Amino acid sequence: MSTYQFKEIETKWQKKWQDENAFKTVENDQEKYYVLEMFPYPSGKIHMGHVRNYSIGDVVARYKKMLGLNVLHPMGWDAFGLPAENAAINHGIHPDIWTKKNIEEMKDQLSVLGLSYDWDREVATCNPDYYKWTQWLFLQFYKKGLAYKKESRVNWCPDCETVLANEQVVGGHCERCDSKVGKKLLNQWYFKITDYAEELLKDIDTLDGWPEKVKTMQKNWIGKSEGAEIQFPIENTNKKLKVFTTRPDTIYGATYMVLAPEHPYVAEMVEGTEYEEAVNGLIEKLQHMSDIERTSTEMEKEGIFIGQYCINPVSGERIPIYIANYVLIDYGTGAIMAVPAHDQRDMDFARKYSIKITPVIQPADFEGEFTLENEAYDGDGIMINSQEFNGLSNKEAYAKISEKIEEMAVGNRTVSYRLRDWLLSRQRYWGTPIPIIYCDDCGAVAVPEEELPLELPTDIEFTGKGLSPLATSKTFMEAACPKCGKMGRRETDTMDTFVDSSWYFLRYADPKNSDLPFKKEAGNYWLPVDQYIGGVEHAILHLLYARFYTKVIKDLELIDVGEPFKNLLTQGMVLKDGAKMSKSKGNVVSPAEIIEKYGADTARLFVLFAAPPERDLEWNDQGVEGCYRFLNRVWRLAIEAHENNMFASTVTSFSKEDKHIKYMIHNTIKRVSEDIEGRFNFNTAISAVMELVNDLYKYKENSKDAINGELYKEGISTVIVLLAPFAPHMTEELWAITNGEGSVHNINWPKYDPKAVVKDEVEVVVQINGKVKDKIVIPADLSKEELEKLAMESEKIQSLIDGGTVVKVIAVPKKLVNIVIK
Repeated sequence: MSTYQFKEIETKWQKKWQDENAFKTVENDQEKYYVLEMFPYPSGKIHMGHVRNYSIGDVVARYKKMLGLNVLHPMGWDAFGLPAENAAINHGIHPDIWTKKNIEEMKDQLSVLGLSYDWDREVATCNPDYYKWTQWLFLQFYKKGLAYKKESRVNWCPDCETVLANEQVVGGHCERCDSKVGKKLLNQWYFKITDYAEELLKDIDTLDGWPEKVKTMQKNWIGKSEGAEIQFPIENTNKKLKVFTTRPDTIYGATYMVLAPEHPYVAEMVEGTEYEEAVNGLIEKLQHMSDIERTSTEMEKEGIFIGQYCINPVSGERIPIYIANYVLIDYGTGAIMAVPAHDQRDMDFARKYSIKITPVIQPADFEGEFTLENEAYDGDGIMINSQEFNGLSNKEAYAKISEKIEEMAVGNRTVSYRLRDWLLSRQRYWGTPIPIIYCDDCGAVAVPEEELPLELPTDIEFTGKGLSPLATSKTFMEAACPKCGKMGRRETDTMDTFVDSSWYFLRYADPKNSDLPFKKEAGNYWLPVDQYIGGVEHAILHLLYARFYTKVIKDLELIDVGEPFKNLLTQGMVLKDGAKMSKSKGNVVSPAEIIEKYGADTARLFVLFAAPPERDLEWNDQGVEGCYRFLNRVWRLAIEAHENNMFASTVTSFSKEDKHIKYMIHNTIKRVSEDIEGRFNFNTAISAVMELVNDLYKYKENSKDAINGELYKEGISTVIVLLAPFAPHMTEELWAITNGEGSVHNINWPKYDPKAVVKDEVEVVVQINGKVKDKIVIPADLSKEELEKLAMESEKIQSLIDGGTVVKVIAVPKKLVNIVIK
């Protein structure tokens, strides 16, 4: 065993762990710790991003278990989604077969990494025993008034005759057939997440274990704004345009109104007028642009006057009405009060279309007539051109104008949120069926809970055309109304896959429960997740939806916990040649190839050592080889000591070398523990172990026959234990060889001796004019004066000073002496 045979060792221990169900977890009286990585979509192949994500979680899980905590570390599959359906269309393979084949392949690939998952708790969102409870929860939301249906605009491909998600629209064209994509009104299901907007926003401040950037992203997405809702009468009609503004103080500077092209008033106002053709032409053009493109800061603002005016309710001024590409019907009221003097976007539009610009706030220290050229003024100041409010500060005017609006009954102060209700229905087959039956007499009726799961039918056609493949199934479509018994029809939409991933962490708490999604006791024991790990790309939607689900589930009294994730780590990407790995760039590194050549422990060690987990990691072949060489050094160090019976040698005295090794052992325990705990500085933790290994080699070489066997064994055992979470296979084998009993992963994490980390002696550098010239070993408690004296007495330093004049001596106890000469 003098050679590190990683293939044999890793295969041996993976089988043993599996046979013994080594990572099975049950609720008990211990303090719990729930560590979870975001579960993957079963694409069929793991990539280096997976290796990094899951290795991070595994280190945390193994470390916490060694601390004596009851650790839950589960894994499952986010198994519904469009790729499986596309495979069915393109290759004629059923999504269920395709998905489950990929799950098995990925499970085999993950098993070779030696991850400490409790596979007894495995879930797959496409299995009826999981989506039964997704449907059951939907019905609870429905009963609570949180699930509803309304008409909304969707991306529509006329050739495929289907709805497209935003990511399927590329440059205004269908990703699948390249047809031009338009907009279509369809009845869609929504979750009323806006009912929880304030709670979701307020509770962000309780998430102390989340990165600040993620909390900021969530706050911005929810987008709370305080302001006023104001009604602008449309000239010669009985209609009013409702707008929300955060700046009622600027209402006297409103010189035009902008409607979303899809606003319901637009078609009515231009019908039969000279503006109808031009307005419809712009609307048609915008139908083929995504909302992201339309609101981009780089997109040129484009609009058109629709021939109508509204009246400013406080000034009485007549204001022209435009439609423009940068206003969306789904945000706010679909209409904005444009104040070009104090908003750059509005100014750019006004300049382009020769619209009047009226400043109503000028800087407090400005004298003379205030005018604007090409830059809007968005600061505070003194009111101008605002009738009775002139001369007030704009902050005073904000309150007084708001009062006036309310007194005139043309508006009111209110709070608005950027957050919109969650569109959850998808015109797809491979998703959770929505458990609703439509009856001509009774309307929409919930499927009785005892009939769940409502399973996906198999007699469907995958044509890529039409609203939903479910509509092609005769056995699925027809269903008796649960209320009146008449024949009705089922909902053919399925749920967004974000629904599946919004509660999976709760199912892990009690995955085999056939009576409930989970027992309340199990949910309360395990939740919240103590450490959640995943990519920052999920910082908004997935995390927001999971928080929403948890709050609703708490309100349903299924759990007492209101936030799902106590601590969050968003790991960086794995890059090669400065870019994210992708087949198109030809820079993909296969985990299978790395594991085959170097072993899983090397792959794990490299992705943990090469960069802090929250930062991007640049792939480096030399770095991988370096980690492999390091593991071989550890192997040789331990095996040589065992085979040569070096642990048995005894000495009566404690040498200088012994004292140094004792210090290094306990200082390394201290450093590694602090680096893992809370900070997850795995790279510096591994570096500390590397330093200890180097010192153990030096100790062995320098001590020769005077080696302290007991101390040497403590050092090597410490290396094995500290490396166990990072390189679980090799350390398990070395523990069995050198210690003989139990698993290294079941022993207690070592504690350092505070007395042992205090050095009796330290090495101090001696500089001349800032350049290192000598190193001296001194007592650690030497005073500043004594340190200066000792440095100056050094023969080497005396010879270098010879002929020079000492200007001053700077001594830093325990660190350095700098002698300045001229």
